[in-house]
Amino acid sequence: MTSTGMNMMNKITFYEERNFQGRSYESSSDCPDMSSYLSKCHSCRVERGCFMVYDRTNFMGNQYFMRRGEYADYMSMMGMTDSIRSCRMIPMHRGQYRMKIYEKENFGGQSYELMDDCDNVMDRYRMSNCMSCNVMDGHWLMYEQPQYRGRMMYMRPGEYRNFMNQGMNQGMRFMSMRHINDSYY
Repeated sequence: MTSTGMNMMNKITFYEERNFQGRSYESSSDCPDMSSYLSKCHSCRVERGCFMVYDRTNFMGNQYFMRRGEYADYMSMMGMTDSIRSCRMIPMHRGQYRMKIYEKENFGGQSYELMDDCDNVMDRYRMSNCMSCNVMDGHWLMYEQPQYRGRMMYMRPGEYRNFMNQGMNQGMRFMSMRHINDSYY
C-alpha cells in the first residue's frame, strides 16, 4: 500500500461536549481552523492513525499527541486550558529516522545526529539546550523536559531554525525526543 493509501485510513472525530456529546466534526487530514465546524471541542475519538491537536488556530500554541483511542474529557486528562482549535494528521513513516539537533538557534553551537529516541539530551550529549533542529527523515515528538515529559512539539521533515516560529514561547528548549513509529498506529 502506498503511503498515500495509508494516510487515507486516518480518522479523528471531535465533539463539542465531554463524553462525545453535542455536534461533531470528522477529519482525516489537516484542519487549520476548526471554528467553522465547532464552536468548542471538549472530547475526541481517534479511530485510526495519529494526530497532533493544537489549542490555537493554524497549528500554533500548545500541542498534544493523539493516537488511536477515546478521549472523553481530554482537557482534564491532559491539563489543557482551552479547546482544540486546529489539528494535523501525522502520516505513517516507513524507513529510517534521522534528525540533527543544535544547541543554539539558527543551527549554532554543538550538534548531534539522532537516529533513535533520546530521553535526556543533557545526559547523552552534554548539551544544556536544544534550540534548533533539522529533521531529515521521519516524524518526531520533542519534549520540554527529560523522559518525554512537559510540553511537546511535533516535528516533520524540515529545518527548524527557531522554535518560536512554530508558536512556542521565547526561550523554549527541548530536552528529550522520540520518533513516531508504526507502533503508535
